Amino acid sequence: MNEETTRALYERSLSTLVGGVNSPVRAGSQPYPEFVERGEGAHVVDVDGNRYLDYVMGYGPLLLGHDLPDPVREAVDGTVDAGPMYGLSTDLEVELAEFIADHVPSVERLRFVNSGTEATAAAVRLARGATGRDKIVVMQGGYHGGHESFLVEGDAERPRPGSAGVPEAFAEQTIPVPFNDETALADAFERHGDEIAAVITEPLLGNNGIVRPVAGFHDTVRTLCDEYGALFVLDEVITGFRVGGLSCAQGKYDIEPDLTTFAKIVGGGFPVGAIGGRASVMEAFTPTGEVFESGTFNGHPVAMAAGLATLEYAEENDVYEHVNSLSDRLRTGLSEIVADHAPEYAVVGTDSMFKLLFTRDEPADRPDTYPRDGSDVDAGDTERWQRLFRPAMKERGILLPPNQFESQFVSDAHTEADVEQTLEAYKDVLA
Repeated sequence: MNEETTRALYERSLSTLVGGVNSPVRAGSQPYPEFVERGEGAHVVDVDGNRYLDYVMGYGPLLLGHDLPDPVREAVDGTVDAGPMYGLSTDLEVELAEFIADHVPSVERLRFVNSGTEATAAAVRLARGATGRDKIVVMQGGYHGGHESFLVEGDAERPRPGSAGVPEAFAEQTIPVPFNDETALADAFERHGDEIAAVITEPLLGNNGIVRPVAGFHDTVRTLCDEYGALFVLDEVITGFRVGGLSCAQGKYDIEPDLTTFAKIVGGGFPVGAIGGRASVMEAFTPTGEVFESGTFNGHPVAMAAGLATLEYAEENDVYEHVNSLSDRLRTGLSEIVADHAPEYAVVGTDSMFKLLFTRDEPADRPDTYPRDGSDVDAGDTERWQRLFRPAMKERGILLPPNQFESQFVSDAHTEADVEQTLEAYKDVLA
């Protein structure tokens, strides 16, 4: 495999980009980050001409793959031709908001922003403004973007900044509890209930190995929020319009949040974020309320056009049936391979998300769900996954995320032949 141009480009990037990258997760690729020239359906081609079957899929937004179907491409091209942006309202943002509200019952009003981080940050600000409280509950191992309220580690009694530059005062207002731990969540409310503005959680942990919810966990979140007057914020940045189809993960798992955050697929591969929820809560945003939120690029017409056309295409075609069936085949095949060659590893995922985790020492007292929380994933052999397994898969033409924690995604462009090629590569590497 020739990577001469990639290596030279990385050397150049180190002189102008911090660490040679614009997002630190990309630096996890060994021995240097990939530089992509173009996408082709379910594949990417790098600057050296190497072609890879892609399961990164932009970390989730590319439900349809790299080649946009004609209706989506025409919608994007037509919007660009009309003008890049205006700083004014367009019909596209109204139509996309109507589509989301029509398919996600918990959403009555929306506000579009420009990223998942912006969406979650604004949702928590809204919850604080609506309740007059400061503390938020987060899940250990959950990810809600690079905002000070979320870059917090530790536990409920000893929260601490998870990054340099995060003031202790922010960490003091954040209460981390284990995902799927109803007792820990109840204890947090018992201790701090009259100070808690919101619980924010993903439907499943999507940036920490795909940890699915145990039965009843989200019901407990809902009950405790109602009892103590807090808001339930569901982060569907990753799962929105991927898990559960057009009703999202909250439809699949029968979750009733007050607020939902979206990004990724709702922009069709372009930068986007959104907060949606009950009208009585959402109206606290300016201009109808007193919680400030604004952005020059909010409701950017190209992102609105791409997102709307992508969702309409998914609705009118068998996209979810296709991606979910392929992912089922991948998980089934991987489970068979792991049973034969690496029984200490775990195959996880749902719908069009999947992952092989290098987990070890599965607890005997948790046979019902594994992994059950982020700590189970953290206990895996992450160095082996990153430094040995991922490069070996890449040599066989399969591109996976740079670490064990990020999910892998199937797109509408993937085929049954792609799945068989992928399973052969896994078998070859693990045997």
